[in-house]
Amino acid sequence: MSRKLLLAKDHVPGIRSYDVYRANGGYASVEKALKTMSPEAVTEEVKKSGLRGRGGAGFPTGMKWSFLAKPEGVPRYLVCNADESEPGTFKDRYLMERIPHLLVEGMITSSFALGANTSFIYIRGEYFYVSRILEQAIAEAYANGWLGKNILGSGYDLDLYVQVGAGAYICGEETALLESLEGKRGNPRIKPPFPAVEGLYRCPTVVNNVETIAAVVPIVNDGGEAYAAIGIGRSTGTKLISASGNINKPGVYEIELGLPVEEFLFSDEYCGGIANGKRLKACVPGGSSVPILPEYLVCKTATGDDRLMTYESLSDGGFATGSMLGSGGFIVYDENQCVVRNTWNFSRFYRHESCGQCSPCREGTGWMETVLRRLEKGMGNLDDIDLLVGVAKKIEGNTICPLGDAAAWPVAAAIRHFRHEFEYHVLHAEKVKDPKHGHKEPIMPVKPAPVVA
Repeated sequence: MSRKLLLAKDHVPGIRSYDVYRANGGYASVEKALKTMSPEAVTEEVKKSGLRGRGGAGFPTGMKWSFLAKPEGVPRYLVCNADESEPGTFKDRYLMERIPHLLVEGMITSSFALGANTSFIYIRGEYFYVSRILEQAIAEAYANGWLGKNILGSGYDLDLYVQVGAGAYICGEETALLESLEGKRGNPRIKPPFPAVEGLYRCPTVVNNVETIAAVVPIVNDGGEAYAAIGIGRSTGTKLISASGNINKPGVYEIELGLPVEEFLFSDEYCGGIANGKRLKACVPGGSSVPILPEYLVCKTATGDDRLMTYESLSDGGFATGSMLGSGGFIVYDENQCVVRNTWNFSRFYRHESCGQCSPCREGTGWMETVLRRLEKGMGNLDDIDLLVGVAKKIEGNTICPLGDAAAWPVAAAIRHFRHEFEYHVLHAEKVKDPKHGHKEPIMPVKPAPVVA
């Protein structure tokens, strides 16, 4: 059984309240940091831990903190990105809803390390009820002396605020989030300058994901080396995974990085196998923006090694045979799922959520959604498939923020591994036009023949 660092106490009755959280060891990291450590020492422990950003990019957190500019007389800010909008991802919502004080504690400890005296939690509009839970936890923290002036007599001051967004996926991109937090339209900024130099209100700012900030608590409590001892290689610690789709046990799981994908997918401790006794067809391992993996590449890499739940193993072989751990949105398809329909559904989302600032994304997402809809409705032709590939290539790498890549990668990967299914929608259009469209005979991925030297 995997060790749990973030969800170890989520089953404790009343853990959402301050009294129960405190009685179960809550706020110990704040006490340790403020009474026995310097801000630089806290940052050093985070560096030792090898913690990587849990929002999707996987950038080393301690290194990101070390980039923060520290000009004299200029305030610094920590902003928590709680704008969890990636389709298939719901782990941060679970953590904030069940154990809100863990995030508040992480914000205090992290803000101390960064020298921030004002910090923000920016939460998506659809999580409005969760924002109320967080505000209650923050009020309890103020009432018990963990926020405000001269915390624990240390001379350190911190004010923490919750800001509710308006439900825009683009505001999950850190610079668009900062624009929104300043009261402007949530359009991504051109970088450089990066937020660490010129972020919120043009001051040095660190933006971290909910899970990343929560992980600072066990790192400070137990030490960075103890955290780094969990996991494999550069994928250290534990990771929250949002598991959904055609599985027997959907939900949020905390795993040790390095767990075999096969064990996560089929063991009773986690997903419990494919629902209704059906066969596995494909998996999107890191949220809607990452490439889909066909059945034969889900549990094994292209070289036949066990695929692991790590940043490196899931990306093994690049996008030709791999994917990404991303935000940990683990979506499973059984044999009767239509890849074309699911890809079209993703494309509808990205077209709707594009801010329109970049022409390749604004126009390209529209074209991809239109062509995919045409294919899904049985009105396409074979040339449409290559047209989609061409449009995806023109979007990828040509936009200010990663939303363009997030829209292009799923389409390109779906065609790479399931071209025969796209062709089926053209060659068997009458079947596809059936209003009850669903594959009566499963269309499974076609494993390419081995290359003979």
